[in-house]
Amino acid sequence: NVLLSQGIMRGDRVVIYLPMIPEAAYAMLACARIGAIHSIVFAGFSPDALANRINDCGAKLVITADTAPRGGRRTPLKANTDAALLHCSDKVRCLVVKHTGDQISWVHGRDVDLLYLMEHVSPECPPRPMNAEDPLFILYTSGSTGKPKGVVHTTGGYLVYAAMTHQYTFDYKDGDVFWCTADVGWVTGHSYIIYGPLANGATTLMFEGVPTFPDAGRFWAVCEKH
Repeated sequence: NVLLSQGIMRGDRVVIYLPMIPEAAYAMLACARIGAIHSIVFAGFSPDALANRINDCGAKLVITADTAPRGGRRTPLKANTDAALLHCSDKVRCLVVKHTGDQISWVHGRDVDLLYLMEHVSPECPPRPMNAEDPLFILYTSGSTGKPKGVVHTTGGYLVYAAMTHQYTFDYKDGDVFWCTADVGWVTGHSYIIYGPLANGATTLMFEGVPTFPDAGRFWAVCEKH
């Protein structure tokens, strides 16, 4: 409903530039629910990389956060987004998650507080029926062999793939808590943090930061906790 309030409709593209926080999953699933096409940009990418992806996919909206803690440092996501949007259409709007509370600049008329909007819209949003070959998301290649290329993943085929490979590759059983340590900005994260586990009814764990900080024992501490 937040997306709909910003004029996002079926087939519109939404760029997500967020750290590994629940709002990243909310944004992906909200796009899927209304038929919008999400394109996640890894939170470690530069303003230029972000701008290129916004322009290439024709995004109408960017969802970002103030800053992203990672390995003892903070990445200035909102500042990076501001820099990227200088090279994009002035019609692109920006939803901001105030995650860390760090001070950020604010462009009135363009920037909107995501968490504030979430408190003021209905929690009921009927899912939009989609065809199997309708796009679900666009994810760009890393660009290591030339200009990044946007790869379109379709609704039906991709979801079947993600669900099947999650179940059989990882021997998922009902009741398992599943942790994929990839970042949601990569296809492994799409498939095995969000879509695969949730399609199989799994409990999926999202981990913010890097699992080797402050030391390698963080892996086992997370496993023990959850």
